[in-house]
Amino acid sequence: MTHRLPSSFLLLALSLMLTSCTTGPLQVGAIQIGRSLNEDNSIGSLAGSFKPNETVYVSIHTTASGSGTITVRWSYRGQMTSERSKPVSFKGAGATEFHIQSATGFPPGDYDVEVLLDGKSVGRRSFSVIEP
Repeated sequence: MTHRLPSSFLLLALSLMLTSCTTGPLQVGAIQIGRSLNEDNSIGSLAGSFKPNETVYVSIHTTASGSGTITVRWSYRGQMTSERSKPVSFKGAGATEFHIQSATGFPPGDYDVEVLLDGKSVGRRSFSVIEP
């Protein structure tokens, strides 16, 4: 006695196998800094300098399907002040948002945010905080 699987099951299995074959590692395409976010987590207002009481946003754009862990390291004058990570998974391009703010206001000076994907540095952006 031979058992036959429904053709819809075979099509679903084939589709899942092809999808898993085309999903590669997550890749970062762009890193943006700004004052606000759009609904899709992209930067709404690009900026390179901020007032001490403003929130600083960074948006990491990935180019294709994949998953991984994105980490950001915020630094002030070469000293790391904060590190945050998020596990992400995208089917297609996407954007991941991180932000930093200070209840007492950031001291004026030069800052950096380094972006890591699965523990490997993929870019760095600099910004400054200026007196109002």
